Amino acid sequence: MIMRNTFREALNAGKPTIGTHFLFNDPDIAELIGDTGLFDYAEFAAEYSCLDMQLLYHLARAAQCAALPLMIKLDQEGQGFWAQAAIGAGFKSVLFTDIRKSEDIDECHAVVRADTPTDSGRMGVKIRRPALSSYAPDQYLEDLGSLVFCVMIEKMDAVENLEPILERAKTKGVDMVQWGPADYSVSMGDPKLFHSKSIHKVEENVIRKCLEHQIAPRIEIGEVDQAKRYIDLGVRHFCIGWDLSLIHISEPTRRTPISYSVLWVKKKGGGGGGGGGGGGG
Repeated sequence: MIMRNTFREALNAGKPTIGTHFLFNDPDIAELIGDTGLFDYAEFAAEYSCLDMQLLYHLARAAQCAALPLMIKLDQEGQGFWAQAAIGAGFKSVLFTDIRKSEDIDECHAVVRADTPTDSGRMGVKIRRPALSSYAPDQYLEDLGSLVFCVMIEKMDAVENLEPILERAKTKGVDMVQWGPADYSVSMGDPKLFHSKSIHKVEENVIRKCLEHQIAPRIEIGEVDQAKRYIDLGVRHFCIGWDLSLIHISEPTRRTPISYSVLWVKKKGGGGGGGGGGGGG
């Protein structure tokens, strides 16, 4: 059964979007997130979790019960296999990590786009969930084309090669770019940079360049109040919170509570986002 990609529909309509992350590999989590009605999609952070192909099927089916599109964030090693496995299970978006050069965009594009003269990908017709009920290549291709294609900018090399990467990303139909301050800090040899305001200049340049190339930037936040600065910079797409964080909310050592009210962001976010669609690590 092919599920409508409401995440894609929101992007095409120029609407702001809000997702949330989950790490726990229990399908109930995906269904519960959907049942809240607060999120446009949920990101399964597979890069940090454990998974197999059966799990991907169970997650996608559970999310579908709540009409919730799922994104998968992949580890760079093996991401071609797991991206296609996730698409076959019914995931509606893929977030590729560790982009360093424009050629990496070509590889990611080839993994998720159809093997046709116009799409120039490597994805053939796979009789998995999107093609279980009938062997209908036209519907299969339409569903595959609705996939939301996202990449991370999170490495020193990527920031240095930002212009050619974004030019290639625009050509190849990347919908969103996720800024990744943690990995960027490590790749710079200064892990503490992640917690310093001095990283803001780099972050703001990534956001500005994405908007110039009409590719939507997406930002990860832990609390709603953090969104305002980014909204002022033109960001309209956010991913807020983690299932893992819920365990830590009541920690005695935590000085301030975590806010998970996302409606404020949608109301303040206004209308259309930056470009085609819009991290992390």
